[in-house]
Amino acid sequence: MKFWIPLLAILLITGSCAKKKAAAQAKKDDDIIVKYIADHNLTATKTSDGLYYVITTAGTGVNPTATSQVKVAYKGYMIDGTVFDQSATTGIIFGLQDVIKGWTEGIPYFKEGGVGKLLIPSALAYGTQGTQGIPANSVLIFDITLIHVY
Repeated sequence: MKFWIPLLAILLITGSCAKKKAAAQAKKDDDIIVKYIADHNLTATKTSDGLYYVITTAGTGVNPTATSQVKVAYKGYMIDGTVFDQSATTGIIFGLQDVIKGWTEGIPYFKEGGVGKLLIPSALAYGTQGTQGIPANSVLIFDITLIHVY
């Protein structure tokens, strides 16, 4: 029975370290986003998860939900302006449950016809893993046009 005590201690320490790292990364991401917003003279709204969004054209249609199918034209880039992905101006169709958390949370702030930006902290993007062409712990920015909600 005594062998569980060291194992429990290791699990508690590991969990605590992971939470501290995540909190430190969230603070770093927030600092990066706030600086970007200031440098580009944007007016952004922050969500409780650390996502920032900017609505430049309100749109007149409906708001999608986190499970909607949507058609979106977008350009995705890093904080330094490096573009890593871009759709055609006609957009692409996808389900909001099939994308990064930042999109699932952020796109519903737009109404159909709306235009703006999502400034996504790494935890709501590709996190500590990264993905092809996107390093781990990267803040991502997307220019968004919500064309249609299905």
